[in-house]
Amino acid sequence: MEYRKLGNTALELSTITYGAFAIGGTMWAGNDQKDSIEAIHASLDHGVTTLDTAPFYGFGLSEELIGQALKGKDRTKVQLLTKFGLVWDGSNQGKGEHFFDLPVDGKNVAIYKLASKANIIKEVEESLKRLDTDYIDLIQQHWPDASTPIDETMEAMESLIQQGKVRAAAVSNYSLDQLKEAGNTFVPAANQVAYSMLNRSIEKDLVPYTVENNIGIIVYSPMERGLLSGKYFQNEKLKADDHRNGYFGQFDLEKVKTFLESIRPIAEEKNASLAQLALRWTTLQKGITIVLAGARNAEQAISNAQAMSLDLSAEELSFIDGELRKL
Repeated sequence: MEYRKLGNTALELSTITYGAFAIGGTMWAGNDQKDSIEAIHASLDHGVTTLDTAPFYGFGLSEELIGQALKGKDRTKVQLLTKFGLVWDGSNQGKGEHFFDLPVDGKNVAIYKLASKANIIKEVEESLKRLDTDYIDLIQQHWPDASTPIDETMEAMESLIQQGKVRAAAVSNYSLDQLKEAGNTFVPAANQVAYSMLNRSIEKDLVPYTVENNIGIIVYSPMERGLLSGKYFQNEKLKADDHRNGYFGQFDLEKVKTFLESIRPIAEEKNASLAQLALRWTTLQKGITIVLAGARNAEQAISNAQAMSLDLSAEELSFIDGELRKL
């Protein structure tokens, strides 16, 4: 495993980071809690020291599972990354910026973006309890919230650092303009954004800015939620309540399939999977600090960690880029 410094912080994070969205179950057609904990343990055993979660993932379940998985582990050897700013419980309904309605157990649950100072303090205390820890290594605003001034959010995060409840603070899904505005009050350690072989929009303006200003980029959805693994072109079926049934619709699936077949020989030559190739490619792109990779079981977790062992030559990277330009 390789470890990288995050922006202007003292944090050293594993380049492949365990992404804990799916183990929350919500939007992912449920989960197996035993398998989830085994996936976290397998990640730790194979050099992954960084775990990224959020209260929204399973409405607290993802954080709770991480807290359980870390019992008896050396807390100083693990970096916990979590978030705030997506609220769903009755006390917050109607506050903040309405985001979307999520079907849960036959009824719609309204989800709001809320990044006020009071809510940040509340959510951090709840996360500390669920994670069973007394500090968070990196707190992140999950989504921009138009109902709260950015400077209020930044001041609150800076205060949490001063209190010792978090070691560093970052944002997620911020545009370049929002990131610049945040920097007028407090420079975030990183921006967590979507990025993959199929989604490279951040390369135009966000990457140059973050590189110039020593701000990290944390990547989510590097495998486009499993699409780049190729297995969904091989009779892999999704459950009816899996959000990916709709998510995959944004892509020209025939072109994606052709692309994956074109790069498959590179993976096979290295005795690797397409998923591992996609992960390793992502870690090698300019400005990318760490890459989140989800795993529902130990086998997937080990495979993700081992992606870092792939050695991609300049010629192979050039070939992949050439195939991507055909999409």
